[in-house]
Amino acid sequence: MCRRFSMSASLDEIQNHFDIRRVIYPYKSRYNISPMQSMPVMMLDHLGNLVLDEYRWGLVPYWGRDAVNADLQTVYANPTYSKKTVEQRRCVIACNGLYYWRTVGKRRYAVRVVTENHEPFGVAGLYEVWRNAKGEETRTSTMLMTDANVAIREFEPRMPAILSSEGIAAWLQPENASIQRLQRQLRTYEAPMSMYPVTPLIANDLHDHQQCIEEMDLKAAWVKSV
Repeated sequence: MCRRFSMSASLDEIQNHFDIRRVIYPYKSRYNISPMQSMPVMMLDHLGNLVLDEYRWGLVPYWGRDAVNADLQTVYANPTYSKKTVEQRRCVIACNGLYYWRTVGKRRYAVRVVTENHEPFGVAGLYEVWRNAKGEETRTSTMLMTDANVAIREFEPRMPAILSSEGIAAWLQPENASIQRLQRQLRTYEAPMSMYPVTPLIANDLHDHQQCIEEMDLKAAWVKSV
C-alpha cells in the first residue's frame, strides 16, 4: 500500500506539466500527505478542460483497507459502490514523490521515491461525493494500484498506477467507460525511478514541511523498527 506521498511542486510547475486550465482551490505545496488529509486531484470539467481541485484521501463509503488504495476490479465488483464510480468518477492524483520505509535487520529508515527527473506524475484515481443527513458534503478520492516495478517491489507487491501523459487523457476521457479498456491503462510504471533517505519525521502526519523532501544523511535517518 502507498500511505504517504508528496506534491511539493509549485503551482506554475504543476499547471505547466499537466496543462491544467483552471485551479479551483488555493493550491499550496504539500510535502507529507497522509490518509484522511486533503490532496490535489485533477479531473475534467463540463467543457473537457483539466482542472485542479482538492479532495480528501480515503474513499467514502469506507469499506475497508482499500478505501485509501484500491484495485479497479475490486471497486467495480463491490456492491457498496455504484458502477458509476468507475464509469463516471475518474480522476488523477498529482504527486511528485512516494514515501516508504526500508528495513534492514532491526532498524529502518524512510525513503522518498521519485521519477528520474524529479518531475510531477499523475496517479489514476476514483472519487466520490457523499452527503450526510445534514446535507454536509464530503469529497473523497482513492489511489488505484497496479503491480509494483523494480524500485517499489522492495517494499510492496503493488504500487500506485502512474499514468503517462497519453494515459491521463485516456483515463479521464468520459467515453472510456469499459472496465477492460480502463484496466489496460493501469500498467506498471517501467521508467527509471530513484530513491534517497529522508527524515523519519514523515511518520508524523502533522509534519508537512520542506524538510520532508530533503535528502538526509543516512547515519541520522535510521530509527529502530517496532
